[in-house]
Amino acid sequence: MSKLQLQTIIPEELAGKRLDQALSRLYPEHSRSRIQSWIKSGDVRVNNLNIKQRDQVSVGDAIEINTELNSVDKYQAEAIELDIIHEDDAIIIINKPAGLVVHPGAGNPNRTLLNALLNFDNSLDTIPRAGIIHRLDKETTGIMVVARTLEAHTYLVDKLQKREIKREYQAIVCGQLVAGGSIENKMGRHPVHRVKMAVTNSGKNATTHYRVLKKFQHYTHLHVQLETGRTHQIRVHMSHIKHPIVGDPVYGNNNSIRKGVNSSLRDIIKNFKRQALHAYSLELPHPTTGNKMKFNAELPDDINSLIDALNTHDQA
Repeated sequence: MSKLQLQTIIPEELAGKRLDQALSRLYPEHSRSRIQSWIKSGDVRVNNLNIKQRDQVSVGDAIEINTELNSVDKYQAEAIELDIIHEDDAIIIINKPAGLVVHPGAGNPNRTLLNALLNFDNSLDTIPRAGIIHRLDKETTGIMVVARTLEAHTYLVDKLQKREIKREYQAIVCGQLVAGGSIENKMGRHPVHRVKMAVTNSGKNATTHYRVLKKFQHYTHLHVQLETGRTHQIRVHMSHIKHPIVGDPVYGNNNSIRKGVNSSLRDIIKNFKRQALHAYSLELPHPTTGNKMKFNAELPDDINSLIDALNTHDQA
């Protein structure tokens, strides 16, 4: 548990604003909901008095914020190894392995990335979701950013919503794509299978861009860039255009084995038990300096082995 103490004076341009609005302008590094919770808890005093978040402030009002940053979620730290690519006072960049769930939920109450992060840095228990601002599916590998402070968390969530964090993936998909393209539609819950996502008429806008890295006889190695970040977006979109990701157990439609594939490659594909999808690049403005930073995570061994097998098959 740590303390946060802030003091300021209301400037002329914020006179007449609601207390929560004025503080959101003065402290943009903290979210409006977080500031509202401080006001409701009595941790914000105006001229040494507690007032309501809707009350107006006047020029010259003296603001004092004294609050304790308590644990946000009641999750346990667990000793799970992490592949740390970069860390500083504001962010942690990790390379997530296959099989690691990002956040506890139904069927996965522990042994998640969140539990591992709490073990790596116990101060993360004061930050929502231990600083996790975006997810990767359990069997998707690759790069993620974690916020290490409340200020960094607010900043990165805002940049993610404004699409100023660039996320790039590589995938092996079924069938041969001859050129790149973009997929733009709406996505939401599947109307029948509620654990799945689907292209729908009433969902949220979803945009995925892709280009060909290499064409194989029956498969294609793609570079994929997200413009939006819907749940299972790449997996749903590639399935929607009839080129599902190799090994995808949910959206693959049992189409991983293509006609004309020889027995050795058939066995390799059949034994590839996860979607061949890897988040290999992440570019973001640093929460403290604002400087653009780019991080890469090399393809994991299983996807590299799959590419080697596809090359061998084509040369046979």
